[in-house]
Amino acid sequence: MPKSRIRKKADYTPPPSKQATNINLGSRGWVVPVMLAMFLIGLAWIVVFYVTDGSLPIHALGNWNIVVGFGFIAAGFGVSTQWK
Repeated sequence: MPKSRIRKKADYTPPPSKQATNINLGSRGWVVPVMLAMFLIGLAWIVVFYVTDGSLPIHALGNWNIVVGFGFIAAGFGVSTQWK
């Protein structure tokens, strides 16, 4: 039976220790507040529509107020894709 090759590479050497890094929001600091604001505006829009029995926020829209509320929520999810 052939003899196995001897390993030329050194055994395991641990990687150098990583120092704690500061989290830099940089130019993305606006994402979380805008995302949460969109979620809350959409939720509030739908809740106000149901509580006021359709007379608020915009009476002329009728049941389309629900679509507007979900539109704000969808916009919040769209903004959340920019979060790192």
